[in-house]
Order: sequence, then C-alpha cells, then structure tokens
Amino acid sequence: MDVFVNLTLNGLATGMLIFLLAAGLTLIFGLMDVLNFAHGGLFAWGAYSGIWIYSSTGSFFIGMIGAVATGFLLGWITEKWIIKPVYGNHVQQILITLGLMLVLSELLKVVWGPNQISASPPDVLKGSWEVAGIVIIKYRVFIIAIGLLMFFAVQYILKKTKIGLVVRAGVMNKEMVQSLGINIQKVFMFVFMAGAGMAALGGVLLGPYSGVIHAGMGMEFAILAFIVVVIGGMGSFPGSILAAILVGLSGSFMAYYVPDLSLAVNMLLMAVVLIFRPQGLFGLKG
Repeated sequence: MDVFVNLTLNGLATGMLIFLLAAGLTLIFGLMDVLNFAHGGLFAWGAYSGIWIYSSTGSFFIGMIGAVATGFLLGWITEKWIIKPVYGNHVQQILITLGLMLVLSELLKVVWGPNQISASPPDVLKGSWEVAGIVIIKYRVFIIAIGLLMFFAVQYILKKTKIGLVVRAGVMNKEMVQSLGINIQKVFMFVFMAGAGMAALGGVLLGPYSGVIHAGMGMEFAILAFIVVVIGGMGSFPGSILAAILVGLSGSFMAYYVPDLSLAVNMLLMAVVLIFRPQGLFGLKG
C-alpha cells in the first residue's frame, strides 16, 4: 500500500509539472494557432532563474515569483519579435521556434555554466508526513496543490471573467472579436505571456523535485508536453490536465514495475489515443 500511494503521488506530481508546461502550449495553440517548440526553453529558464533567486534570497516563494516574471518577460519577447512575423505559417513556426529553443538552451550555459545545478526544497517543505503507516513526501503534495490551484484559477478566468470571455470568443472567431473593437493582438500577447509564465513556474518547481536542473531539461519536458497536448486534444485546457495525469501516472508505475517500458509507455499511450480518437480525448473533430 505504501508503494502504491507513493507511486501515485509521484505520478501526480510529475503530471502536474508537465501540465504547467502543456497548459501554456494548448492555450497558445487554441487561441493563436501557433506551434511553439521553444516552450521548453521557457520552462528551463524559469527553473534556472527561479533557483538562482531562491539561492540568493533564501526564499523559495520569491524564487517562484522571479521565475514567473522571467517567463512573462521571455514570453513577451518571443511573441513580439519571434512569433509575430510567422503567424499563419506552421512550417516557419516550427523552424524558428526550434532554433529559439536551441538558443535559449545554450544561453543558459553562458549565463550559469554547463554543469548541473543542485536544488533542494525549502525547509518547510522538506521531509514527509506519516499517515496510517504510509510515508507521504511533503514537496510532492505541494506540487500537486500548485498544479490544481493553477488549473482552477485559469478555468475561473476563462469561464467567469471578461478577459476569459474574450479569449474563448477569440478561439472561435478571431475576426468577429476584432470587428467588435477589441485589440486581438493584445489578447494574443496576454495569452502567450500567461502560457510562458506557467511554463516557468513548472520549471522552478521541478528543481527541488528532481534535485538538479540542467540546460537540456527544456527539450526533455517539451516532448512530454507535446504528447500531453496531443492526447488531451489540441486547444483543450481540461484535456491537458487529464492527459498530464495519465502520462505522469503511467510513467511512474511503469518505471517501478516494468522499467524497460518506462520510456516508451507515453508514446504507446499517445498512439492508442490517436488510433481510436485522432482529435484527442477532449479535442473537436476538424
């Protein structure tokens, strides 16, 4: 029972980290029809900047805020100077954002060096609780709580606020929204920056979870994020969290029970979903 609970918590925590990265991707694609392969680079920059601020100030909370601010800034730069010229052209988007991904990864080595950087949870989140003889690691529960909080917060914004109404209307018909006098470009900018901030938050949370951060982490998690977006359905926010949980749990249990399949299980899961439901679990046909 102890093993099952810990594998479940581990899978949920991993799933929430992937969700924070994938949620930004699916929002950006859903509204802007942009394939951003540089999103993993924003994830990695969030990790490095957040852990550096955390180490400098001794406050993990300030580190999280700093990571999100870094994500916002890089998101603004990326949308304004990289993405904006290639709107409507997926091939150019893939090429230019893949190039940006490589640039962001190399810049991390320039700023912080090529070696891995250690990261540990803040004192208040170190250790574990024991419930009915089952050991529960505090930091994993914290990650799960942050992931759920972000999901419900974004869902509330999308469903209950004016900006959310504009975003949802923009997804369905950009021209109609623009004809009503709303600057759709500013909406695009807001969504892109929000997605980048969520990715950066996921990056800084990963540091103490894995114990180390490195420049290649962005590419590794970006692949998982795209798998999640495909499984959940392109543009579906609820689909992203469900798919992220499935990917996290399957990876956690396979790594323990069938290690040889731990790397392939996510690809197999995506293949099964695409065979029986090509548009994804929550995606719409066409």
